[in-house]
Amino acid sequence: MEDDNYFQEEGFSPIKSLLGLLTFSTILPINVFTSIEYMTRMVWCWPFIHLFIGILAAAFGYVCGEFLHLNAFLTAALVYGFLMLITGYNHLDGVMDMADGVMVHGNPEKKISVVKDSSVGAGGIATLFLVASITIAGLTNILDYKFIAGIVICEMVAKSSLLTTALTSRPLTPGIGSYFITSTHPGNYVLSTVIVGIIAFLLGGVTGIIGLIGAIFAGLIISLIAKRNFGVANGDVLGMSNEVGRLMALLFMSIALYYL
Repeated sequence: MEDDNYFQEEGFSPIKSLLGLLTFSTILPINVFTSIEYMTRMVWCWPFIHLFIGILAAAFGYVCGEFLHLNAFLTAALVYGFLMLITGYNHLDGVMDMADGVMVHGNPEKKISVVKDSSVGAGGIATLFLVASITIAGLTNILDYKFIAGIVICEMVAKSSLLTTALTSRPLTPGIGSYFITSTHPGNYVLSTVIVGIIAFLLGGVTGIIGLIGAIFAGLIISLIAKRNFGVANGDVLGMSNEVGRLMALLFMSIALYYL
């Protein structure tokens, strides 16, 4: 079996690092591996990689709704399942692990030990159920408005939520999450967010921008919760931020679609 070695020594290549990031975060058969240090140099481009994933999900949703004539709820559930599958369920363990750590009583060291524990508690399972259910409900709502571009936007800005948490957090070391956190700084964060905002506006107008605001808000909230409970953030916290960012983007866009 081939090792997924992200730590091998090599020269930096932006294209290879982007493909490595795509390999890292999806099940697409790209199979390009690079060192974690070089891969995370391009972390500010992560939303644009998931712009592509969002387009695939939107196309899948369009086929389900317009050609197979499935109702909005079933289409939303299938789109959510598609997103989870194509991303290899990459962040779902983060949702459960962080939730378990937040729910347990004790000092930050005890909470961090629970986050790192491979077992899953009731808090983690319940939180994952709530996040998944509300996300599907949000997808249903935007599909009721025929706002299929919202699928693309919510998947793209979920990574903006993750970057917001990374920017405002202190990393727990060692760990893969620490590389993403230390590689996110104000310069590349602002550049990424501005480009994401332009794309979101082109796709969804003011509603798209409001979706981005919802994702950024989610990233700040998850960062604050992590600081209060753990003092630091790791890959699980970033995973939680991604999933809650998608959810909050859908919630903000759903409200905007009614009022705008």
